[in-house]
Amino acid sequence: MTKKTNSTISQTELFWVYFERWIKVYKDGAIRKVTMDKYLLALSWLKKLIPDLLLSGMDRIAYQRLLNEYAKTHERQTTMDFHHQLKGAILDAVDEGLIPRDPTRKAIIKGKTPREKKPKYLSQFELHSLLQSLDLGSEPNWDWLILLVAKTGMRFSEALAITPRDFDFSHQTLSISKTWDYKGKGGFLPTKNKSSVRKIQIDWQTVVQFSELIKEKPDDEPLFITCKVYNSTVNDVLKRRCKQAHIPTISIHGLRHTHASLLLFAGVTIASVARRLGHSSMTTTQKTYLHIIHELENKDIDLVMRAISSL
Repeated sequence: MTKKTNSTISQTELFWVYFERWIKVYKDGAIRKVTMDKYLLALSWLKKLIPDLLLSGMDRIAYQRLLNEYAKTHERQTTMDFHHQLKGAILDAVDEGLIPRDPTRKAIIKGKTPREKKPKYLSQFELHSLLQSLDLGSEPNWDWLILLVAKTGMRFSEALAITPRDFDFSHQTLSISKTWDYKGKGGFLPTKNKSSVRKIQIDWQTVVQFSELIKEKPDDEPLFITCKVYNSTVNDVLKRRCKQAHIPTISIHGLRHTHASLLLFAGVTIASVARRLGHSSMTTTQKTYLHIIHELENKDIDLVMRAISSL
């Protein structure tokens, strides 16, 4: 059997077929399932939008047309994610000589008009009002989970995986070492990254509340899991509590943003916030909370000017 040359492959292979093969070779088994699902979703869009485009036909115009078609039904950020998923495969194709030039160079990212976004975080007063509205009974419920996320800034999947054994009340810490597979079949999964394995310091009030809540609960069973979980279920509870408190509606992930924002405004360093959130690097924290960092920098400028003017 004659071995196919790179030239033959690019002339005869469809682009989506190459992308599918690239995913299997470079991504399968190397990334988390949730990330893999995003690549497979991108593949399904390629089959829909460019079913007949050959690998050799992927030039700048063809690529821009693909992005433009995708952008008609997706917001700009989603289109940017789609672009990044394809770019890795395309750059490999360029390196292998399957495509002569990088068609992603100077690509224009468009998108449909974004939906009205929920506020990303609450003020300290709004958060206090929310916590006052929670229904904290004698048994674990979603209100208790909302309280825990607000007080620790942990991810939703991390909060779902919390067991009584994770609490160390004598040292006022909560260990994060796993997540819960709520998007799949359930069960424990590893954390998002190595930096996500951490101990979070908790305040004395949270210690008192949860030491009572977890009494006589099995050490190694999730505190909040009783059946199949959807984040929409928790968000619906959170929405009702926000309405009761007469504050803007926020998502459970928005509580994580709220926690981080309040720490930054209180003067906690970016490095400490990054460690508490389980970010893999401070760069992630800086990018996510850039607007707050800018606001704090402006306050610092005011302080500098006052100090100089008093000399």
